[in-house]
Amino acid sequence: MERISLYLKESYDELLNKVTWPTWPKLLQDSRLVLIASLILSLIIFLMDMAAQGLLGLIYPESGIN
Repeated sequence: MERISLYLKESYDELLNKVTWPTWPKLLQDSRLVLIASLILSLIIFLMDMAAQGLLGLIYPESGIN
């Protein structure tokens, strides 16, 4: 039980004194960056999927891929 108590005390101390928390503006900036990168990546994947679907539709016109 003493080991668990020590673990919790050290974890609490580390969260308060050793972890560097981002400021609110930095957090918003990083969140926007992740959102924009995710949208760009999803658009690229969508376009690649549409191109592959069109190419396969030309190669296999009777398979129903459209």
